[in-house]
Amino acid sequence: MFDHDPYAALQALKPMAEFTLESADFVDGAELPLPLRAAGQGAGDRSPQLSWSGFPPETQSFALTCFDPDAPTGSGWWHWAVANLPASVTSLDADAGEPGALKLPTGALVLPNEDGERRYAGSAPPPGTGVHRYMFVVHALDVPRLSIDPEATPANLAIQCFFHGIGRAVLVGTAVNPADV
Repeated sequence: MFDHDPYAALQALKPMAEFTLESADFVDGAELPLPLRAAGQGAGDRSPQLSWSGFPPETQSFALTCFDPDAPTGSGWWHWAVANLPASVTSLDADAGEPGALKLPTGALVLPNEDGERRYAGSAPPPGTGVHRYMFVVHALDVPRLSIDPEATPANLAIQCFFHGIGRAVLVGTAVNPADV
């Protein structure tokens, strides 16, 4: 239904090195498995396992976001936003986005998602809105830590990733509301 790629637009505005982001839970462009879906759609809001490599050698830290550009809002929907991942961290285990951030590295900052919760919120396309893309993005940054208010929005993190970004890796999963299948 939608085809806007916000990261392609950003790449055109400020070219960044591209690197690899993979998951043991799904492949790029594939449907997200049920455990990664929202609890309201019969799943468990479990974040996927993620691994990244090939980022610029001058990377000092990472940020991670999960964004649905196809949400019927005009501004998309942020499902997960994590700042201040150390440069030594190149993977996250499945369910690292659980409430409390106990499975994230020390110092990582989880910002409130669109539901106001500090966790990963699984995919939950509203009925009648077609296939949605869930863009998991690891941002390689040129600073060891971002100075960001813990109450900041994921969009605020995204603008800091734009200005401090030196590389970006994108992995896309899809989902459709079960009522639309």
